[in-house]
Amino acid sequence: MFMMDRGSNPQEEKEDEKGGANSSRKSNEFEIKGKAGRSPNKSEFFRADQIDLTNLDRHLSRVWTKAEARRPKEEWEIDLKKLDIKSIIAQGTFGTVYRGVYDGQDVAVKLLDWGEQGTKTESEIAQIRVSFEQEVAVWHKLDNQNVTKFIGASMGTSELRIPAQNSLNGDLIQVPSRTCCVVVEYLAGGTLKNYLIKNRRKKLAFKVVIQLALDLSRGLSYLHSKKIVHRDVKTENMLLDKSRTVKIADFGVARVEAQNPKDMTGETGTLGYMAPEVLDGKPYNRKCDVYSFGICLWEIYCCEMPYPDLSFAELTSAVVRQNLRPEIPRCCPSSLANVMKKCWDANSDKRPEMDEVVRLLEAIDTSKGGGMIPVDQSQGCLCFGKSRGP
Repeated sequence: MFMMDRGSNPQEEKEDEKGGANSSRKSNEFEIKGKAGRSPNKSEFFRADQIDLTNLDRHLSRVWTKAEARRPKEEWEIDLKKLDIKSIIAQGTFGTVYRGVYDGQDVAVKLLDWGEQGTKTESEIAQIRVSFEQEVAVWHKLDNQNVTKFIGASMGTSELRIPAQNSLNGDLIQVPSRTCCVVVEYLAGGTLKNYLIKNRRKKLAFKVVIQLALDLSRGLSYLHSKKIVHRDVKTENMLLDKSRTVKIADFGVARVEAQNPKDMTGETGTLGYMAPEVLDGKPYNRKCDVYSFGICLWEIYCCEMPYPDLSFAELTSAVVRQNLRPEIPRCCPSSLANVMKKCWDANSDKRPEMDEVVRLLEAIDTSKGGGMIPVDQSQGCLCFGKSRGP
């Protein structure tokens, strides 16, 4: 690497002291010393505003890549030469999700951009890296049919190329070397949220409601058995496979549960699904996931979004201080309504454990129907009309 410091030519220092015409120009000049540390001649001075930052960035990328190559490989790191990225699935705040193939298997690839091109601050880059490390640390140890399967990850992507946006010729571009990626199984059914949106008008048969709810509850019960709190349980973070099995995804804010609840605080999660204690900045534990599940259960039954018209401030105040919860339709079977109410109790100690929720859902009889009544079948009321069969 090179060192850059202020020039030390005696003659030029004298000229600067005299306030010569060139003094302001020389204040922007820096000396680049070679490895031998010799003093440069005048031709080796450069203006700071004329340094080629692009080449400097490339140089730093090479340094980063070499450092990564020397770092011992983690057990979850994959061989990027086996990864072929095909197309974009979705874009988010901190990265982009692509569809691809890894070693012959269909996969989803989440690329987290660490802001190499100067688009993010150092604190933002640090936040993304911490999120990546926490997500991988939690996800790579999980093995359950209701948790999206983790394939591997990479801390550096110098060998990876992605499809160029808006390219009609299938052009590929190289990913910045400091970008990191998480590779998981590809699930063709998309998110649970999108599935519910598609069924917003016709609603879901009751047996489908219970099947989806059981999948999600079993996945959360498994996580809690491993002392893991997801902290962002919502239908958008749940994926469906071809057989409509729900699988939990996105462990970016998941944590190993603290023995002392006071060690887990902060408004972490998504508005509408966050438990009162989380919204209020109080200590919390795995029961925050139980609350969020209760909201998801209501959403699965109604195929609607909770609190669509409330701002963050309005919702926070209403949930914490006025015990606001989504309105349960009168046509909802009491067996299911009771599970919702138990899960979103204001007192976290009164909420059931997720394994108990599983048992409550397994005990519900779906043979007589009881699904949400579509508007066009209820003559203006969601709670009257012929109950749909299973």
